[in-house]
Amino acid sequence: MDESDAPDVPGAGERNGREPCPPEVAQKLRELDRLRRSGRYTTALALARSLAEAHPKLGRVLLELAMTLGIWGSAPAEALPWFERVLELAPGHRTTRLHRALCLARLGRHVEAVADFDALVDGGYRKALVLHMKRAESLEALGRDAEAEQDWTLALAEDADNPWLLQQRAAVRARLGRSAEAIQDLTAALALQQGEGIDPELLHERGLLRARLGEVDGARADFQAGLDALRRGDPSTLPDALRSALQALTAT
Repeated sequence: MDESDAPDVPGAGERNGREPCPPEVAQKLRELDRLRRSGRYTTALALARSLAEAHPKLGRVLLELAMTLGIWGSAPAEALPWFERVLELAPGHRTTRLHRALCLARLGRHVEAVADFDALVDGGYRKALVLHMKRAESLEALGRDAEAEQDWTLALAEDADNPWLLQQRAAVRARLGRSAEAIQDLTAALALQQGEGIDPELLHERGLLRARLGEVDGARADFQAGLDALRRGDPSTLPDALRSALQALTAT
């Protein structure tokens, strides 16, 4: 978590009505982190729960329990109430709000997640790339593709040379009927890849869009290039999808 955004910092004294974190508790939290990082999740969770029981008003302790459950334990439903307890103690704690939003999204509660993301964006939270990516995903889940496209564009402003971001924006632009712009995104994404790093999925997606626009030769070239670029670990359905697309062009 961000030190500048920490709910309780050892030695900081009383701030905003929150209890400071005593040095001995801070030491146990460092031990908690070592346990998590070494893969001893069960022991870490037991320590986190015991600390939360002993210090129910220490925001940092409650946050670490929430993070243990939500991140290390992949248990967003269990983590969510603890993130909310931290926000009761420190309503302006932005890192907690971010992780609550991520938990809400993972639980399919996208309307609530978007509300949290909106508040963070409006507040100028510094992790803009994460915010725009995650809000875009929730907006897509809600069928709000036009707004999602705007967020993918804002994410690309933070990381312009990211092929995955370009692929995500291409997908939403295609759904919005903006096929030519989607093709431009996929072309830009492919230009960032070379040799064995070329993603045949991008070629398949671009080929489908080209075929939709009647660019038969370009679509055929993409499907064939996709077959030539197949790699171990690519989706098992991709080779058949590329061959079927080629056959469909031949049939027409």
